Amino acid sequence: MIHSLRVINRGIALVVGFGLLLCAGFVLTDIIMREISTSFGGTEEVAGYAMALATSWGMSYTLLELGHVRIDLLRSRGGSFTRALFDVFSMIVMSSVIITIAIKAWPVLERSIVNGSRANTPLETPLVWVQLPWFAGWIWFALISTLTTLTALSLLLRQRHIKTENFIGVFVDKETLE
Repeated sequence: MIHSLRVINRGIALVVGFGLLLCAGFVLTDIIMREISTSFGGTEEVAGYAMALATSWGMSYTLLELGHVRIDLLRSRGGSFTRALFDVFSMIVMSSVIITIAIKAWPVLERSIVNGSRANTPLETPLVWVQLPWFAGWIWFALISTLTTLTALSLLLRQRHIKTENFIGVFVDKETLE
């Protein structure tokens, strides 16, 4: 299951990366156009939207690729059980925070849907166009985080400490992931 989620997240990362590349091209074109006294306008707004979307969708990719930062001071001093316990604890905390963010993001989207809200900018972008994929990214991250936590907890309870550490630990070789 986790391998399939990694494959899906890699696809999502490619789409998000391509979107960021398009955004960078849009901003670069606008900067060049400013040199000839014209502009698209709204590049700051579009770039902000792109960053919000990249963040919400990129977090799950980073999680499954073991890229999130952890403070390793205590964890590194213990044996495999201690390291696995710290790893599972950190996943429980992170999942709790991400689930809370996803829950709190819904009223923001709901209010935009109900009110037909638009950005207070020259583009007057309908906020639902940006907030819906942003919200979906947080839901996806909450789902990935929860599934990862439950899988790691299952490994820990079956006393597969090394496997737990390899699955959600830090500084793991890519070969170990496969």
